[in-house]
Amino acid sequence: MRLINNLYIIFLGAPGSGKGTQAAYVAQKLNLVHIASGNLLRQAVEQGTELGRQTRSYMEEGVLVPDPISIRIVLERMSAPDCESGVILDGFPRNLKQAETLDKVLAREAKAIDKVVYIKVSEKGLIKRLSGRWVCRSCQTPYHIISSPPKVWGKCDRCGGELYQRPDDTMEAVKKRLEVYFAETVPLIDYYTRADKLVEIDGEGGVDEVGKRIVAALQAEKVCG
Repeated sequence: MRLINNLYIIFLGAPGSGKGTQAAYVAQKLNLVHIASGNLLRQAVEQGTELGRQTRSYMEEGVLVPDPISIRIVLERMSAPDCESGVILDGFPRNLKQAETLDKVLAREAKAIDKVVYIKVSEKGLIKRLSGRWVCRSCQTPYHIISSPPKVWGKCDRCGGELYQRPDDTMEAVKKRLEVYFAETVPLIDYYTRADKLVEIDGEGGVDEVGKRIVAALQAEKVCG
């Protein structure tokens, strides 16, 4: 697939929408760097950098990492040589302040966000996907009670370990996570809609099916050919 120009694409989507999977899929198709902000933060913590040490304290408390830290880590990654052809941003920006800061920084370099892909899944569908997720306590292999159940309930197919549900995957926790996400994301969707950059994608269906929809939409927008 051929790029029309250097590309800067943002992927938005609620927890359970498949945003991360689709961002990685499209990045591979377009030969772009996939920048997942959550992974960057975890890497900074593991490497023990100055920003990583600051990030660790917030993660251990279970609170969101402050905007200045998130912004700095993402912008540092975007300045790397392998990002010269463009990037796909996944999990960033997560609020209006981050979006406005990103636009200002790109504008200084005569760059801009080209498109924002919003993967839309119904709240009912999101709850179904997230609350049905179980994980092996030993090897961390994920399962889903509907789409990918284990051969023997409660046991991991791979290592025989016990399956458990993470605290943030319970029905109550899932609903709270979605409330927080939509409260922050609705202004973002409005912001990029006004800028005529939002591309809304139906996120219902299989991974390949949704991925094809995204690529087709980007081709229709003449972002790639």
